[in-house]
Amino acid sequence: MSILINNPLLCCRMDKDVNSDNVLDTFSGGHIYIEENRVISAGPEEFNGTADREIDASRMVVLPGFVNTHHHFFQTLTRNIYATQKSELFDWLITNYEIWRGISGKAFYISAKTAIAELLKSGCTTTSDHLYLFPNQAESTLIDREIEAAQELGIRFQPTRGSMSLSKKDGGLPPDDVIQTEAQIIEDTLRLIKKYHDASYGAMTRISLAPCSPFSVTPELMKETARIAEENNLQIHTHLAETRDEEDFCINKLGRRPFDFMKSVNWIDSNAWFAHSIYLNDEEIRQGGEVGIGVAHCPSSNMRLGSGIARIREMLNAGIKVSLGIDGSASNDSSNMLLEMRNAMLISRLRKPEFWLNTEEVLWIATVGGAKALGRDDVGQIKPGKCADITMISMDRLEYAGAQHDPAAAIVFCAAQSPVDCVIVNGKVVVEKGRIVGLDESVLIRKQQQISDELVIHAETETGKKLRR
Repeated sequence: MSILINNPLLCCRMDKDVNSDNVLDTFSGGHIYIEENRVISAGPEEFNGTADREIDASRMVVLPGFVNTHHHFFQTLTRNIYATQKSELFDWLITNYEIWRGISGKAFYISAKTAIAELLKSGCTTTSDHLYLFPNQAESTLIDREIEAAQELGIRFQPTRGSMSLSKKDGGLPPDDVIQTEAQIIEDTLRLIKKYHDASYGAMTRISLAPCSPFSVTPELMKETARIAEENNLQIHTHLAETRDEEDFCINKLGRRPFDFMKSVNWIDSNAWFAHSIYLNDEEIRQGGEVGIGVAHCPSSNMRLGSGIARIREMLNAGIKVSLGIDGSASNDSSNMLLEMRNAMLISRLRKPEFWLNTEEVLWIATVGGAKALGRDDVGQIKPGKCADITMISMDRLEYAGAQHDPAAAIVFCAAQSPVDCVIVNGKVVVEKGRIVGLDESVLIRKQQQISDELVIHAETETGKKLRR
């Protein structure tokens, strides 16, 4: 199958470093030619040939597909819970655990499809997911169900085998019935690597490893995870320095700051990327950049939980691989990459002007930065040899009327109220005219809401707490 994208209003190849001039590396007119799952050529010259399918992009901005480096798909089931609307992280978690402990394998599958559908419709073509919750009453093959959902919808997927082994009775935060023993965690980790991990260029499924946080796993599990990852050449991921509560927990329980704890368990390395990283000091940012860690910036969640503002300008200057993450839809209430890009730019402007992010940097973070954080060199750019993962957005929208003096910047500054127009993943059109190919959204919506209602009602009955208005 070949696809020819003709005469784009603007194509952003993203073939530059974030600190260079002309970060977007743009051209107008010309073509992008795709064969099978690769970009063969892209440039301002006309294409001399034909293709199985041609797409007129004369009113479209053409971008590399966006890369989401932090999410919790299952949390789409607990959006907008009344009891957590004003909660900070620890209280928010404690309340949500009472609901999440009832999630089944089917619920994980449906919630993953919901999250992935939203991501695709907002231009995301590669996503990670941090699944760390394994309720005792559910089957253990929950990541398999997420992979099944990703394969059905056609997104490029890098799930992380998350884990929690430290329950409340042992000094952690989660309840006993949502954690696993470390032997169970390691056994399933090795199973998933053997069954699903594909290290080849252009892989649609890769496994990464991701203990949840310093307050839900032991130091021993962190070290063993890093060892397994090194042995199998995998990326590793966890939450880091998200809140002051986490910082206090680490100092009081572990005797050191979160970053120093990560160093002590062999996690400050180039194959690690961390979610949030709001409370890193100057020296920690310097060390992180020197080593080449990645960071998933989650601005919407950081605002929703009142966690703080990450120091993204300093991280970029230090050489940290900054990327963009949705975070869980219970702390974001959306899975929209376009909204996340806009919030990333806007939240930076609550700081002094020298720390502001511009639109070029935000687009780089959402594409190239994401690829680098996930340890990938095959996505995030539109250039010969890269995977054919492309997002196209028409400028013929009310939201962009009067904003087309800088079309690429319009995508970040102006809040789109409808899905992107076309998404190609691995050379296949998966979103067309704003709709996901082959998905009956109305059926998915009804299933998702039914499961969500049942979970919340059950949790209210069990706890006696009012979770709904």
